[in-house]
Amino acid sequence: MLLVNDLMTVIPSTVSPETPLRTIVGIMKSEGCRQLPVLERGKLVGMITDRDVRLAMNSPMVDHGHWQDEEILGTVTAETCMTPKPITVSPDTPAYEAARMLGIYKFGSLPVVEDGTLVGIITVTDYLNYVAKILEDEA
Repeated sequence: MLLVNDLMTVIPSTVSPETPLRTIVGIMKSEGCRQLPVLERGKLVGMITDRDVRLAMNSPMVDHGHWQDEEILGTVTAETCMTPKPITVSPDTPAYEAARMLGIYKFGSLPVVEDGTLVGIITVTDYLNYVAKILEDEA
């Protein structure tokens, strides 16, 4: 049986709750990712996504001009816009189960935790790469 462990990205980039959005955007660009686990003292406390960043920058709750974007990027932190206490899976979770969770909750990723420690992340892209490989092999 295919497990999350077979598809996940091992030891993903992470940020702390105090990480400013500017740094988060930089990591996402350089790593080519859209989701980052948020760790505090080594424990998973949240997930921040590119969508969270966009909402923070363009919040309908805050009226600001584009000239204020630099200030927002430097002062707003992961903690203020992350999803706290994210749903997780273990490396031994069947891959179909994690895929079903991604679909049900409309998530782009799930953190993979073992014995309370983040060990990876499973993303929709991981599944697409797997399916693409299968289809390529069949061609």
